[in-house]
Amino acid sequence: MAPEEETEQIEVRLVLEAIHAKYGYDFRDYSAPSISRRVKAALAKSGAAHLGELLHRLLAEPQFFASIVDQLTIQASDMFRDPAFYRTFTERVLPVLRTYPALKIWHAGCSSGEEVYTTAILLAEADLYERTQIYATDISLRALDQAKEGVYAVARAEGFAQNYASAGGKRRFEDYYSSRYEHIAVKEALRRNIVFFQHDLTHDYALGEMHVIFCRNVLLYFGDTLRERVLPMLARGLYRGGFLCLGESENLPASQTSTFAAFAAKDRIYRRRGES
Repeated sequence: MAPEEETEQIEVRLVLEAIHAKYGYDFRDYSAPSISRRVKAALAKSGAAHLGELLHRLLAEPQFFASIVDQLTIQASDMFRDPAFYRTFTERVLPVLRTYPALKIWHAGCSSGEEVYTTAILLAEADLYERTQIYATDISLRALDQAKEGVYAVARAEGFAQNYASAGGKRRFEDYYSSRYEHIAVKEALRRNIVFFQHDLTHDYALGEMHVIFCRNVLLYFGDTLRERVLPMLARGLYRGGFLCLGESENLPASQTSTFAAFAAKDRIYRRRGES
């Protein structure tokens, strides 16, 4: 390793240690290449000349940290992202959920809310929404603010609608939002059973007694040690027999096969072992 690369790695680690010590956000066990890229992206956006200046400003200016924290987290989503997953969820998981008198669902790492509202639509079409409470959490307050509003650029509506159709949607996607100016807004009927709040998967406790936990395209950015810590926490949040839904590029480690059984492995849907 070249001396300048080694120095950069040390500086990145110091930045992550400072963030954890000062603000409680723990990025230290994220995938090293991924978090290094994000720290450098934060540096570029910040206007700081080098990582040393970035470190100083992070410690001295809380508002500076608030302005760049989203650079350190991945905030990318779509409604009905990966339509095949949602088709499988509709065909195989919803019939099981229908057997419960009330449902609790957790979207862990909900980003700006697109997949949360996707779930709300599926539940509404299955006549399950009124008996469901959805909890949607993320580390980013800015992402949560957007998620709570449920407002998205109108240019995205066509892509959302195409995904919805590919996922087997039963109605017109336009039925679920209103248009205003250059934006679409998710209708209030889909928002009233959702609670959004901040939660850090790296060190906060699990929400308990969930029938389904969505943690899709989040673990992908964690290092092995952090994944091994987070997955048991998610398991503790599930009823026995509850479902864990991961992203299409995420595999359940072998260490978790005694806790989770593959339910629809191709679509990364797992079920906590034991009777519900």
